[in-house]
Amino acid sequence: MKQWLFKVMSVVMLLPWLSLPASAEELQELTFVLDYTPNTNHTGLYVAAEKGYFEEEGLAVNIMMPPEDGAPVLVASGSAQLGMDYQDSLASTYAQSTPLPVTNIAAVIQHNTSGIISPKNREIISPKDMEGKRYASWGSMVEQAIIKNVVQSDGGDPNKVEMVNNTQASITNLDQSDIDAIWVFYAWDGIAAQVKDIPVNYFPFIDYNDTFDYYTPTIIANNAFLKDNPEVVKAFLRAVKKGYEFAMEHPEEAAQILVEAHPELDQDIVTESQKYLADKYVADAPKWGYIDAERWDRFYTWLAEEGLIAQEIPKGYGFTNDYLPE
Repeated sequence: MKQWLFKVMSVVMLLPWLSLPASAEELQELTFVLDYTPNTNHTGLYVAAEKGYFEEEGLAVNIMMPPEDGAPVLVASGSAQLGMDYQDSLASTYAQSTPLPVTNIAAVIQHNTSGIISPKNREIISPKDMEGKRYASWGSMVEQAIIKNVVQSDGGDPNKVEMVNNTQASITNLDQSDIDAIWVFYAWDGIAAQVKDIPVNYFPFIDYNDTFDYYTPTIIANNAFLKDNPEVVKAFLRAVKKGYEFAMEHPEEAAQILVEAHPELDQDIVTESQKYLADKYVADAPKWGYIDAERWDRFYTWLAEEGLIAQEIPKGYGFTNDYLPE
């Protein structure tokens, strides 16, 4: 035993460049705030934590639930260095004289998977079929403008869609309610309908207007933290990239990691959602996390032209690919 220890110590002394895991005292502590309750958008984070990818990069990352006013406010204040949000909801915070000091540093999923879902017996096959139907809205001007745009682009009259303020409607209770349609992210609610064998119709917004292929969700960072700690941010994204790549290659195992972290989640929905997303985290992008400037700017230009934000957002503002690993 003593002989073995001597040999190991000799190797370490002879190879000073040898990389050893950082001790808990040496780890850089970071706080990451989620955008919503845990789901498969977040799996890469949980995999990175469980597999030790953060620790390998010298990081200790605390993943926390979002406050009522959302992740951006917490990140902007510096209470959390990093978080998750959406390009559409951040628009109003950028379109002002003093923009919220957060920057989008990675796209979690390459293409917008959101759209309209409805019980099959309501016969809403495409946007124009929403005429005369009751849509559960959460009251956002941008949300309602998107609905009106796709209905009109499909040859329907958007003024005939009844917008009902209702944040309680879900795919599991629609069939028993007077609400006909809701906005969902297919990767979660659409998959839940499949798993629960709920007959539905669904159409994605991007099938009717590619302007709506904006980035949702994204990873955001505090601007001052980005400026002062670029290598820490790069290390964080290296670990997270490995987490999402693991989820792509091993969706069932990644799903299990998420469920073990949050046992309240439905195992079957998580597993099927993870399988669905496996080829969507990167899709046709050159690498995980990449944000295409043309797509980014196209959506913000549309918001300005429609009068949905207070002022025009400069092209290229609010995101960067500079911290992404190769």
